[in-house]
Amino acid sequence: MAKSRNTEQKIFDAATELFLEKGVDRTSVREIATKAGINLALMNYYFRSKENLFDAIFTQLVKKNSEELIRILNSELELEEKIRQYVYVYIDMLSENPLLVSFVMAILHRSRERITEMKAISNLYATDQFTKQLIDEAKKGNIRRTDPTHFFVDMLSLIAFPFAIKMLVMDKNNITEEEFMLFIQERKARVPEMLIDSLRHR
Repeated sequence: MAKSRNTEQKIFDAATELFLEKGVDRTSVREIATKAGINLALMNYYFRSKENLFDAIFTQLVKKNSEELIRILNSELELEEKIRQYVYVYIDMLSENPLLVSFVMAILHRSRERITEMKAISNLYATDQFTKQLIDEAKKGNIRRTDPTHFFVDMLSLIAFPFAIKMLVMDKNNITEEEFMLFIQERKARVPEMLIDSLRHR
């Protein structure tokens, strides 16, 4: 049993590294098996297909953090604090897995059906409770009226886009990997204030 788990983990680790480096479509099953140090038959025994392996990896990568994101959105926190916590946790998640944005985009560009099938993807989107909170706060006059869909897309964009253009940011500003991560940490303070300010009455 321990050997079985060890083999499965080797496949998982090898595929994760290759998927994040090269993308799913450019990674072959043979490459994964070679990197994991196993034969193709064993690879197919454990995961049947590259798609099954991809689903398992993505779910594990985002499950813990997506559950935390949902907990924040559905909590009883005041709106401003909720936005701050959501941004902090999401940026931390992407900082630990900088290529996760590319991983998500690879799924989104495949098909609408795949998005529906993969609950982990949906968990990265807004919840009904958060949407209702935005609407209710506007009705009370605490914030200006805003379209919840636009607001959430604004929030996702401000969080994720810098990771999507990481190499461009590093090249144009002549900064190192470490300096880029410092830049990202600065955004943890900047992004929530931009979002909160967009909700204030003019």
